[in-house]
Amino acid sequence: MRKNAMNTPRTLTRQNAGRFRSDTKRWLAVNQKDAAGDGRFVFAVKTTGVYCRPSCSARLPLRKNVAFFETTAAAEAAGFRACKRCHPDALSLAERNAAAVATACRSIESSGDMPALATLAKAAEISPSHFHRLFKSTTGLTPKAYALAQRANRVRAELPKRDSVTEAIYGAGFNSNGRFYAESGKMLGMKPAAFRQGGRGEAIRFAIGQCSLGAILVAASTQGICAISLDDSPEALVKEIQDRFPQATLVGADRTFERWVSQAIGLVDVPHVGVDLPLDLRGTVFQQRVWATLKKIAPGTPIGYAELARRVGAPRAVRAVASACAANLLAVAIPCHRVVRTDGSISGYRWGIERKRRLLKREAEK
Repeated sequence: MRKNAMNTPRTLTRQNAGRFRSDTKRWLAVNQKDAAGDGRFVFAVKTTGVYCRPSCSARLPLRKNVAFFETTAAAEAAGFRACKRCHPDALSLAERNAAAVATACRSIESSGDMPALATLAKAAEISPSHFHRLFKSTTGLTPKAYALAQRANRVRAELPKRDSVTEAIYGAGFNSNGRFYAESGKMLGMKPAAFRQGGRGEAIRFAIGQCSLGAILVAASTQGICAISLDDSPEALVKEIQDRFPQATLVGADRTFERWVSQAIGLVDVPHVGVDLPLDLRGTVFQQRVWATLKKIAPGTPIGYAELARRVGAPRAVRAVASACAANLLAVAIPCHRVVRTDGSISGYRWGIERKRRLLKREAEK
């Protein structure tokens, strides 16, 4: 048995286990050489004494000669040896790529300064251009955007609990004030001192309109729209934005802002038209990955939480994906209403299940 780092015996993952739970489904995957089954199970050929990945390129054996095992250890305990063509006892390409990205994420998270792309790619032993594509396809963010989001999270966590902005800067891992202030607007949507004081001295533009689902509030920082909320009561919407930025100055809409409100209403009433509003997204790295993926879901095409998790690149993180949907503060602009349960039933929605039902019905009718 191989003993190097890439070929150690291991327990196969249970990710997507339901898809390959029966031998009938497993045999279909073997026939199709389905790489999605790699890491979920192995099949052994009794006449050769070898076990393989479902995607193995070797000649297809007869069904009567095939046995299935959930782990490589189980296959080896039954007397089978690993195929030298597909190396089922080693990490698959997808698993190696995921491990490389995870290592890069840890490197970014632990660094005060953004590691160079070439440095991250060298550690992963792949070219910078391929690493950049791989990182984005896995996390939903470029390495630079991931690093910026990490810093934003650290700064938001540090500002409220530090005695000064300077302490928060160094507490978040920045090596200089200048570098922080050059990026603070993108991170916070306002000056750091104002953020620390609940928006003191900052102006939050907002307006309330009416749409087919009731009152709608649109609010924006200097970075873009930071809230779109729905309610039956306009007063409740005003209180919500006041509570979020208790020390900020709330400013009524000008003509430019009124156009944004009209576009937000359009997302509710005529969703298939589509608009691209400037958004000020504030959340964790994972939440931003989920929200970026949600924006790609077309009107009239609801998906389940498990499918959304798969598209995000974290198929086992279904609960975390659901929590990210619940944390969304931008109704319709980030279309979390298009995510439903696996059986198609409608689950919770920040702005009310009935509104979610009506949004989905309207989109399905177009």
